[in-house]
Amino acid sequence: MQKGEMLYEGKAKKIYRTGEPGVYLVEYKDDATAFNGLKKGTISGKGELNNKISAHFFRLLEHRGIATHFLEQVGDREMLVRALEIIPVEVVVRNIAAGSLAKRLGLAEGTALPRPVVEYYYKSDELGDPLINDDHIAVLELASAEEMNVIRKMALVVNEILREYLSERNLELVDFKLEFGRSDGEILLGDEISPDTCRFWDAQTKEKLDKDRFRRDLGGVEEAYQEVWRRLVG
Repeated sequence: MQKGEMLYEGKAKKIYRTGEPGVYLVEYKDDATAFNGLKKGTISGKGELNNKISAHFFRLLEHRGIATHFLEQVGDREMLVRALEIIPVEVVVRNIAAGSLAKRLGLAEGTALPRPVVEYYYKSDELGDPLINDDHIAVLELASAEEMNVIRKMALVVNEILREYLSERNLELVDFKLEFGRSDGEILLGDEISPDTCRFWDAQTKEKLDKDRFRRDLGGVEEAYQEVWRRLVG
């Protein structure tokens, strides 16, 4: 597939046109950022690993009936996806208290939640991706109530599928971020599912195997991403 004009470069990916209408090429980068871009660095091999891990999860979810933008992996760092009109609402599903939730609610990190918590964040770098609710989404006209109902249901199903799958591989899905978009009137899961967008912990030791190792200067970042991939493929 021919790589055409670059349409967008974000913190972790570049998006290109292809020769086929409605199909984009996503190239994953080794660049790493945290705290809304205040901390920057490079994680060697991250682009290749996130591409493979995301493709792996998208295939799993498609097999289980979740409609995604994923088409195929076409290189170590590249995949083809359907073009989406991205809905500017980041959806975070939390199973265990960590990060901002632990701070906001005064919960000890690692506290298991009695039910999944779904949060919405306005996708805006300028505003620092603030926490929002359904009323904010309606006022800002980011998505319809019907669309948000579909998105919430999809996010919870994704959570069930991934938690079960990862548990079999001795990994806990602490929390994760999803993004959705519109395509021909249908809501599709987009973006990526990787150690950049998820918190993965070893089920026994609670060792962090995700970008928190970069955020918190814990070291062993590359090894953590590699370990997630190793467990996924056995």
